[in-house]
Amino acid sequence: MGIFAKSESERDDKGFNGSRGDVKPDAKAASGKPSPETVSTLGHGVLVTGNIVSESTLQICGRVNGDIHAAQLVIKDGAQVEGNVVAQQTIIFGAYKGVIRGNSVKLTGAAVVEGEIYSKSLNVEHDAQFQGVSRRLDKPVEAPSSAPAAMPAKIPLAPALAEAAAAGAAAEKIDA
Repeated sequence: MGIFAKSESERDDKGFNGSRGDVKPDAKAASGKPSPETVSTLGHGVLVTGNIVSESTLQICGRVNGDIHAAQLVIKDGAQVEGNVVAQQTIIFGAYKGVIRGNSVKLTGAAVVEGEIYSKSLNVEHDAQFQGVSRRLDKPVEAPSSAPAAMPAKIPLAPALAEAAAAGAAAEKIDA
């Protein structure tokens, strides 16, 4: 169980199985394996700057500036994510900016998405906002494995992180 994970009995009614979104990941992801029972949640008021890898379901209620690789990803209403996403299933209720690669991508009612979507299946609900391009994904996305956590090298770093890394490298040279 992950550090941010809750057991099935600890989840509140507004979580994965509750109101406003009835979001339950597909029991059998594209790989045909049963969905893991662990759901990791980044709560309201949490800001993560950096990359996240999750072998199971990741639910974001706060803010993330960085790349995400997960089996299933849910960006909840009010959440903000900027970076690149690789997930078998992605469901967005909140705000997202970046590139999404996934087998199934769903933009729901209040979603505001800017960027590129590469998917096998894309569902955009009536009130969702999407500005960008969508292209058909040729090869299915795989869930991250338990091997050492690393983002695929072919996914570029989120723009804000690339700028921060360059600034940090310049500061280290000045201090030396």
